[in-house]
Amino acid sequence: MSGIAYFDLSTPQRIHVIGIGGPGMNAIAQVLCEMGHQVSGSDIHESEVLDRLRALGVSIIVGHDATVVQNCDVVTASTAIPATNIELVSAAAQSISVLSRAQLLSAICALKQSVAVAGTHGKTTTSAMLMHILTTAGLQPSFVIGGDIHGLNLGAGWRNGKHLVVEADESDSTHLALPLFGSILTNVDVDHLDHFATFDNIVESFEQYVKKIDGPKVLCADDAVTAKIATSQACRTYGRSTNADVRAVNVVLADGRSRFDVEARQSGSTDKHILAGSVELPLRGEHNVLNATAALTMVMELGVEFEVAAQALSSFRGVARRFDMRGVDNGVTFVDDYAHLPNEIIAVLRGARDATDIWSRVVAVFQPNRFNRMSVMSSAYADAFGDADVVVVTDIYSSGTTPIPGVTGKLVVDAIEKNHPEKRVEWIAQREDLVSFLASTLATGDLCISMGCGDIAQLPDEVISLRQSERANKARQR
Repeated sequence: MSGIAYFDLSTPQRIHVIGIGGPGMNAIAQVLCEMGHQVSGSDIHESEVLDRLRALGVSIIVGHDATVVQNCDVVTASTAIPATNIELVSAAAQSISVLSRAQLLSAICALKQSVAVAGTHGKTTTSAMLMHILTTAGLQPSFVIGGDIHGLNLGAGWRNGKHLVVEADESDSTHLALPLFGSILTNVDVDHLDHFATFDNIVESFEQYVKKIDGPKVLCADDAVTAKIATSQACRTYGRSTNADVRAVNVVLADGRSRFDVEARQSGSTDKHILAGSVELPLRGEHNVLNATAALTMVMELGVEFEVAAQALSSFRGVARRFDMRGVDNGVTFVDDYAHLPNEIIAVLRGARDATDIWSRVVAVFQPNRFNRMSVMSSAYADAFGDADVVVVTDIYSSGTTPIPGVTGKLVVDAIEKNHPEKRVEWIAQREDLVSFLASTLATGDLCISMGCGDIAQLPDEVISLRQSERANKARQR
């Protein structure tokens, strides 16, 4: 990546962020503010995120106003913001530099020895683990992560250490733009076909991505695509596979935790694996065992001792919306998760039942995301809910995409029922009906998992509130 000129953030700038409340943009805004830049922003509605940024000194308006970009050095916006946005139009009219999120994030990465986590699944949790280990090791990494880390309640920070931990998002090819020292590549799956058109194009983009990195490259040996990429690169591999350079063995999933041993062989060697030690991870699921092994492999490449890394993972509390325990109401346990792609849903539901869980039923509530995604991928969800006793599907959360005639959440329902006619599947499009159905249907001993990357995150609170209200009304009527 040498020789490429990035926007200069080494001196204070006045920067305006459109859509500042979004998960990608608020993290960038926080980092820019902590770097010492004068940051302002706009968004269409109030949120706790905006309050948090205001507390840092960020000036934010709700709505859009063409005058707020006056005297700015640069204006930035996510890909969800249309080019017709009045603030973008005003910036262009005043010849103010307009940078995409990818360009601004690249400028941030250029200031540190940046280590990314890329891949279709697991980026946020693996990035958070990586940051947590480096922090525990005293290396003070900066970070830009796509979710709030439990214990910190934020997903970004600018610190004094030389490293920056960052997610390399492939949805708009940001991963190819970032100047990186090293990277983890977790897996490559079908997604973002609106951008890539074909799966082959997705694979090619990750091949290009890995080739551009000169520092440590850590790739999953359990994923067919990443394993193949690793054969043509000087990489360190990880996973459960016997072929992995660093592998997780003797995995025990119980009590909502994961325990496993780690075996490794020396870099560049085909020697036998040697036991590095054991890990006690306070997260459930084999997918998190893989995430932790990825982070361990990278930090050891960066010089952190295994014992330090393993001890750090034992205190890792996870990331918001990743099997997030949201409450227990009258014997019903509510969990929320960001899973929105088939393999993510499979992993979450498989992890929901470990050796010691005694749920009466697992009730999976899924909110499909993006009309364009569902128009080409709805059939891929047919076998994603095998570990759920009851599946409830609601309508599509648009995420800014344009509705397509005939494309609704019912396509997911039809796909599941075609392959699994014995499965209880409920199609409840409207939110009010969904909340009412769950409030009356869920029973003592049930686990209710809401899944998706839209406003489904608020569902547990809505259902718990209605259940409590209905019980209070019944008590008053007695």
